[in-house]
Amino acid sequence: MPQPARYAALPAPALALILALLTALAPAPAASAADNGEWSVFPAASELGGRPYFYLSADPGRTIADRVTVANRTAAPLTFRLYAADAYNTARDGGFAVRSRSERQRGVGRWITPERDRVTVPARGSVTVPYTLTVPEGAEPGDHAGALVALDERIGPAKGRVAMGVQRAVGARVYLRVNGPTVPAISVERLRITQSRPLVPGTGESSALISYTLHNRGNVTLNPKVALKAEGLFGRDLLSRDLKRLPAELLPRQKIRLTERWAGSPQLDWGEVRLTASARDTRETAGVSFLALPWLVAVVLLVMLLAGGAALRFRRHRTAPPHPL
Repeated sequence: MPQPARYAALPAPALALILALLTALAPAPAASAADNGEWSVFPAASELGGRPYFYLSADPGRTIADRVTVANRTAAPLTFRLYAADAYNTARDGGFAVRSRSERQRGVGRWITPERDRVTVPARGSVTVPYTLTVPEGAEPGDHAGALVALDERIGPAKGRVAMGVQRAVGARVYLRVNGPTVPAISVERLRITQSRPLVPGTGESSALISYTLHNRGNVTLNPKVALKAEGLFGRDLLSRDLKRLPAELLPRQKIRLTERWAGSPQLDWGEVRLTASARDTRETAGVSFLALPWLVAVVLLVMLLAGGAALRFRRHRTAPPHPL
């Protein structure tokens, strides 16, 4: 099934109109064309079978020729702007997204040239457009992802209180492997734990929010897995789970910030949280220690420490010898 629409605001030159770019891209495991119900984009001759996306491989300096099909599902002709764009992982959830036409393209979005950049598709019909992909001589080996996008040039009606126009697009994913050495590498960065505890011990449930950055430092696309473990005082097991809310694919050089809620975290303990990320012959573990104290206990301990420090200073002052005149 195609994944839900994505919107990204773009500035417009007149009437304070903001265009939103909607790119419908089918999830990686699906074997169907990218489709929003009104039009679809897919590799030529593969709508009913074959390639759901463009899977390409080339040496640096080589040019590949292929074709993309845009199909119109509606009862009226539609005109599209056809262009290529680089892909990236969204910061929110790591989903697959592509750059807008106005953004700078550095990979697939720059290397692909459609034979036509504007195409009118008749009602209930389709148009197939040849394109070339030229890999530069100095291209970095490894995976490069993007999409061939058909952007509807019509601007839809505004929605909500803010004057907004909507421009929609559908893109067929392009997965390109530039031949050469491949280096899978994943890391867990900026691991943090934020605790929420009741004021009085035993009067409510505590929780913790674990946040971390998953970073693909290599040059190949990864399908990451992350295991979470927490140990308390004396090595007691407090938590062990495999995390589920992960991107299906983490593109090369991409970082995403993720969170995991730990309900029922300890109210009084001292231990460590560890995250282990693994994918395709690469693995890394990061840890962060935590001290869980109910707020009332923490306040009492703080008062006791302050009082003890004041008493010690007073005692030293009383026992100090008088200064000579």
